[in-house]
Amino acid sequence: MDALAGLLDGPRARGAFLMRTVLDPPYSIRIEDRAPLSVVALVRGDGCLVAGDGVPVPLRAGDVAVLRGPEPYTLADDPATPVQAVIHPGEISTTPDGAALCDQWGLGVRTWGANPDGAVVMLSGTYQLDGEVSRRLLSVLPPFLVVPRAELPLVPLLAAEITRDEPGQEAVLDRMLDLLLISVLRSWFCRPEADTPSWYTAHADPVVGRALRFLHGDPARPWTVGSLADAVGVSRAALARRFTELVGEPPMAYLTDWRLTLAADLLREPSATVGSVARQVGYSTAFALSTAFKRERGISPSEHRSAG
Repeated sequence: MDALAGLLDGPRARGAFLMRTVLDPPYSIRIEDRAPLSVVALVRGDGCLVAGDGVPVPLRAGDVAVLRGPEPYTLADDPATPVQAVIHPGEISTTPDGAALCDQWGLGVRTWGANPDGAVVMLSGTYQLDGEVSRRLLSVLPPFLVVPRAELPLVPLLAAEITRDEPGQEAVLDRMLDLLLISVLRSWFCRPEADTPSWYTAHADPVVGRALRFLHGDPARPWTVGSLADAVGVSRAALARRFTELVGEPPMAYLTDWRLTLAADLLREPSATVGSVARQVGYSTAFALSTAFKRERGISPSEHRSAG
């Protein structure tokens, strides 16, 4: 497992909310569902996205936007168009004055809008994330990003599948949404305007990239700088220097943070104990994990679980 795969394992869709929206201009939809992460793909027609600083961003057919919540955003044909519908938490839609729209605008399987033959078709998927691993990924994303059509061949495939109602369809759509998100992020991180995280760029390095894969793939192993250096075939000094230069912190500091991040997620599983989590992330005892967790996070594993 590489660093990106490890971080993307957090926002893996499980019963994600997906919707196909069909509209005619003029249209304006205000999204206030407070989802931590949303993916919006414009399949047909043109529009604009208004989010963050309020500057409209043009959208063309095939473009995909990723939005980091919980801030609201608007999808419209023109930023001056008055809002016609508001999407609230719990997948509830209303007019701006609060009148229900869910039944009135329902158009069949995962389809919603004012006109079944509308000129504009968009797909949206939302992730409901609450894990530490997810927060690590969200922390490196801008409030929103847009990747153009030419780089994302998955949009037509998702458009073809979203209205099907067959056994296992929810799992199919979850995986397709995941693939779309991963494709968008990989494309975005390669763009010059992206503030690409150090762990992503370091993955391309033949030495540090291998070290990251080892740490993410087997965090429970009793790694030392020496054993990690042996695994990647360089000296301890060379690994420590190169890793710190590219990632921004020494290998063992990175491993500690990754282990505690995993532990924070695992501790919220109902059947997990501090001891079982400790073994999964590389601590020999519950006491060792508790000590490290409190030192780095300022609270005990039990307090973290209660706060979740």
